[in-house]
Amino acid sequence: MGDGGVVGRDIAIDLGTANTLVVKQGEGIVFNEPTVVAMNAATGAVEAMGDEAWQMIGGRSGNIVAVRPLRHGVMTEFDITQRMIEVVLRRVGVSRFPKPRVIVCIPSESSEIERRAVDEAVRFAGGKGVVLVEEPLAAAIGAGLPIHEPQGNLIVDIGGGTTELAVVSMGGVVAGRSERVGGFDLDAAIQEHFGSRYGVMIGEKAAEELKIAIGSAFPGGKARAAIVTGRELDSGAPREVRVTDDEVRQAMSDPVRRIVEAARRTLAEAPPELTHDVLETGMFLTGGGGLLRGLDLLLSQECEVPVHLTDRPLETVVLGAGAMLDHLDDYKSSFQLVRRRPPDDGRRSRVVRMG
Repeated sequence: MGDGGVVGRDIAIDLGTANTLVVKQGEGIVFNEPTVVAMNAATGAVEAMGDEAWQMIGGRSGNIVAVRPLRHGVMTEFDITQRMIEVVLRRVGVSRFPKPRVIVCIPSESSEIERRAVDEAVRFAGGKGVVLVEEPLAAAIGAGLPIHEPQGNLIVDIGGGTTELAVVSMGGVVAGRSERVGGFDLDAAIQEHFGSRYGVMIGEKAAEELKIAIGSAFPGGKARAAIVTGRELDSGAPREVRVTDDEVRQAMSDPVRRIVEAARRTLAEAPPELTHDVLETGMFLTGGGGLLRGLDLLLSQECEVPVHLTDRPLETVVLGAGAMLDHLDDYKSSFQLVRRRPPDDGRRSRVVRMG
């Protein structure tokens, strides 16, 4: 391999708002845990990351708090993200000598400042030769699509905080957008519904479990219902609430509509010849949000294209980035891994550097 890489040492990271996944060259996926850290509120030290972090919350010390260092796919806590990446590299058995090359998947509309922040965080954590790749391109590679050919392929990747949509052709993203809506927004919409309609507060985890159990984006099939226990906003007393799948679908309708509208706009903005390809080959749906029951049917109806759910939607992006490791120099020379953006694209940077 070029660039001084050592076969079998390089890694690919999908640093998602909800989960962080890592592929190690020659070994496949070696890390798949929530993007959350347990911090000592008194010292600021990162005590744990991922599943272990959740287990520490509410422990005997009482000083441990959970922090999600990314929002909508973007770093909001630079130092914490850097320390989290250090923990991840250590957990997957990567040492600082020699340092591994690292591919990192980023939202397609990341600003130059946000991209530099990712690059710096990974370098400070122990990586070298950091290569950034837009998430939709990695997803297309992970889905096995012929991205090097002059044929348009539409990828819709619905993550925890962001939905990435892109028409990919000739080794790059031709048209696309990054919509700041994802699985967390579906959960929040359910929580808001419980508060406004029943005066009951339920947690993020309960909302997510309800979404998975009876949530849907498209009506049809056998009617389902579930009972959820929450706390009354007025008294704090526990209360059980019975809800139907119809009700949950209506509660999630706004974020679902935003995803559908983004898909329609992405198709409309693509070059006509590539749009024609998509009408024949269809849309490829991936990411955890793509598992929402009936979302494929709704997208197919509203966009008037066939919709295919990828084989491993939760892992498609990192598998695509991992597939690039064996031929990274070729990908860097022949593919447009990220599109160039002006130094100031008119949006305020969302990166916060903590001292």
